[in-house]
Amino acid sequence: MPVFEYTARTATGEETKGTVDLPSREDVVKHLRQNRMMVVRVREQQKKKRSKRVPTRDIVIFTRQFATMINSGLPLVQALDILVKQTENKALSETTRQVVYDVESGNTLADALDKHKGAFSALFVNMVAAGEAGGILDTILLRLATFLEKNDAIIRKVKGAMIYPAVIFSVAGIAVVVLLIFVIPTFESMFASVNLELPLPTRIVIGLSVLLQGFWWLMLLVAAALFFGTKQYYATSGGQLVIDRLLLMMPVLGDLLRKSAVSRFTRTLGTLLSSGVSILEGLEITARTSGNRVIHDAVMASRGSIAGGETIAAPLAKSGVFPPMVTSMIAVGEATGGLDEMLSKIADFYDDEVDAAVSALLSLMEPIMIVVLGVVVGGMIVAMYLPIFDMINAVQ
Repeated sequence: MPVFEYTARTATGEETKGTVDLPSREDVVKHLRQNRMMVVRVREQQKKKRSKRVPTRDIVIFTRQFATMINSGLPLVQALDILVKQTENKALSETTRQVVYDVESGNTLADALDKHKGAFSALFVNMVAAGEAGGILDTILLRLATFLEKNDAIIRKVKGAMIYPAVIFSVAGIAVVVLLIFVIPTFESMFASVNLELPLPTRIVIGLSVLLQGFWWLMLLVAAALFFGTKQYYATSGGQLVIDRLLLMMPVLGDLLRKSAVSRFTRTLGTLLSSGVSILEGLEITARTSGNRVIHDAVMASRGSIAGGETIAAPLAKSGVFPPMVTSMIAVGEATGGLDEMLSKIADFYDDEVDAAVSALLSLMEPIMIVVLGVVVGGMIVAMYLPIFDMINAVQ
């Protein structure tokens, strides 16, 4: 039996909303009238679907177009209808269509967006709510689009820095496996035929080859167990804290992750505060979007400090995650009442620092990769040729 959503007015004129489980729309109307209510709207409740993730780039374009139309004076529903037809991403288009239904049913835009967490983050929803309350929705949307673009650029830089070494090491791993499975056994047969005593490096490489050929399935099982075990451990509160702390302690990479986290934290909080979101709510949203449990805990400790009538800067400094310059500038921003502007300045500075950290990581990874590849692949080749040199010397 379908479920219907209704909006109706009571005998006193008060508007009420609810749901009712009846066979048809006509039965719902009849039911409401029997209860002395005047029907305003009745529609069948849509089945809840799992929110699909929407790429940040599509959300940025959607937000900029939305802001332009609102700024031009188009009514909210009409602007959303245009976006339904214009948005190329099918998931976002369907999501926008559902938002239109909810807005037409009397929900605020923020409440309608909040139902689609796969497309619109808590930060997005809260900023839209602040824009609706302050009557500056177009300004807030433009500010949101700028924030999302800069945040997406930071994420792409960090991911981009990881792709190159990951590809190189993957190719190296495949090359080593091919050598151990297909090339080394040929050498092993040759050495066995001459009954030659093999040097230690050669015996190690042949042992690895035999192990891989005979127990490759066990290695795959161990690798899978390690992967899923780590994933399950990271899903726990304590595991996430331990792994995120270890990542921040890593040389070079930890510095990059820390700087990108500081940039995201300051830009997110600065954007929320400048949009009219309260500092307590802003800190909670920022903590949820930090992407690192150590940062999350530091920000939530700062929120507790503010709720207790103290400053933001002290708990951040105590966490040891944020550089002294950041906590000092935040303290100055608190004291002068210009915290949102100070946070934006810190974010701009750390955007450049992330660029420098990415360049440093890439410049360091290149010689490390050359050395590792040379030692592993070259070492295997030398180990296989050592007995051949011995055979040549014996013949001479």
